[in-house]
Amino acid sequence: MADATAHYPSPWRDAGLVTGSLIVISFFAIAILAHWISPHDPLEQDLISNLLPPFWVDQHDPAFLLGTDSLGRDLLSRVIHGARIALTVAVLAAGFAAVLGTVMGLIAGFYGGWIDSFISRLVDIWMSFPAVLLSIVLVAVLGTGLHSVVIAIGIIDWTRFCRVIRAETKVQREQDYVAAGRALGLTGPAIILKEILPNLLPVLMTLFCLEMGIAVVVEAILSFVGLSLSSDAPTWGGLIEEGRQYVHEAWWVMLIPMLCILTLVIALNACGEGIRRVYDPVMHK
Repeated sequence: MADATAHYPSPWRDAGLVTGSLIVISFFAIAILAHWISPHDPLEQDLISNLLPPFWVDQHDPAFLLGTDSLGRDLLSRVIHGARIALTVAVLAAGFAAVLGTVMGLIAGFYGGWIDSFISRLVDIWMSFPAVLLSIVLVAVLGTGLHSVVIAIGIIDWTRFCRVIRAETKVQREQDYVAAGRALGLTGPAIILKEILPNLLPVLMTLFCLEMGIAVVVEAILSFVGLSLSSDAPTWGGLIEEGRQYVHEAWWVMLIPMLCILTLVIALNACGEGIRRVYDPVMHK
């Protein structure tokens, strides 16, 4: 493996990385502990208590800190469980896209020739389709459900990983440590796995964080149009769609999940950019 001559600063000194990581970890903690910290069942309906205001509005009910939706379901509980759905989709979809795109990018970048040309043309054709429209078509074909959303997002976004990893691999294969590996008799797959891939981990980590943010937004769009989970599932996009119908009476039903999406996506982007600033050797030469 190439000698690490760059001096990497402490990640604790990067304010963006630290802040973004704390926010993302908080969302993960909320998602993992959703069953224990939710004050109510997110599916429990109480039509008498529908559209109750949140705690900062007069005449609120202390039992419902963020108010209720049109069916009297606790908004705080639905937002908490929505975090679990959003992060599950984000991790699985980003992981699927990362594995597929990284494998294709490594093969194209290392071997070159007709293999590189074929994969590059495939990426160009695939990226010519509008991402959101293609995701809607794929989910409509596969059927609604968590697995369909994950597969659709992964199939669409593997090209982001492929293009970046391909370019980085083409640079890495010209380095002296790759030539040394060939001289030692290492095969192509061995060089890729033992020499090149470890040096691409900072790039992969950055792309993974950014892709998670994209997956959160795409899942929200799909649930907004009713193509994610079932209609009563507590998804952030579903909450926004419902709140849109009562925006003049209960604007908080739409605003709160929108703020959750915005906060999580910004935090994930901050993590990705922070990882690049701290661990990218090009920035520390």
